[in-house]
Amino acid sequence: MSEPIRLSKRLIELVGCSRREAELFIEGGWVSVDGVVVDEPQFKVDAQKVELDPQAKAEAPEPVTLLLHHVAGQSVEQAQQSLSAQTLSSEHSFGKRALKGHFLRLSNGAELQDGASGLQIFTQDWKILRKLTADAAKIEQEYVVEVSGEISPHGLNRLSHGAMHKGKALPAVKASWQNETRLRLAMKNPAPGLIAQLCASVGLTVVSMRRIRVGGVSMGKLPLGEWRYLTAKEKF
Repeated sequence: MSEPIRLSKRLIELVGCSRREAELFIEGGWVSVDGVVVDEPQFKVDAQKVELDPQAKAEAPEPVTLLLHHVAGQSVEQAQQSLSAQTLSSEHSFGKRALKGHFLRLSNGAELQDGASGLQIFTQDWKILRKLTADAAKIEQEYVVEVSGEISPHGLNRLSHGAMHKGKALPAVKASWQNETRLRLAMKNPAPGLIAQLCASVGLTVVSMRRIRVGGVSMGKLPLGEWRYLTAKEKF
């Protein structure tokens, strides 16, 4: 029996492409082994059936941006490690192949408030990362905050015009009640701990908080701990 060989080498034998083309075909998710897409050029094959998709293009995969429903209490590192083909939301799994390369060289943009759950952003696209960092002061973020306590008189008005907390002036934010115990707060580039300070300034204590939007991108009905791809139509 012959020794197993790299998938890239087998593809070169089959279609007569160059080594680089073979690697691009495989990394792009265009090659299957016994009907299963394999995106690792070093994958070893022997007698399996190797096929190249007729629509294959020898091009580097486009950079992706992943939107995760972050679990409260997870670190950014833990959240990134949770990204895999298995945690892709089934409702958002059509029309895009989850390749191993999509989970490499990811950068985190627009950090969550400490202890928050909700929309977390990981991207390979330097343009999006630059937008989220260089334009952070212009991009609005929206949180739903579960609170306890009784809000002080004219509390929402104070939040909307800039409250004071322990002698410190806080930035003005858009504040409204979602229900009796949930506030909706919208603000630009919130500093670490700002939401807790805002709530404390009007007599409220944060029980939990969830980010639901960054700029023009909403998390939507994404299950906790699952992720989806940013679509071409969505803009931060």
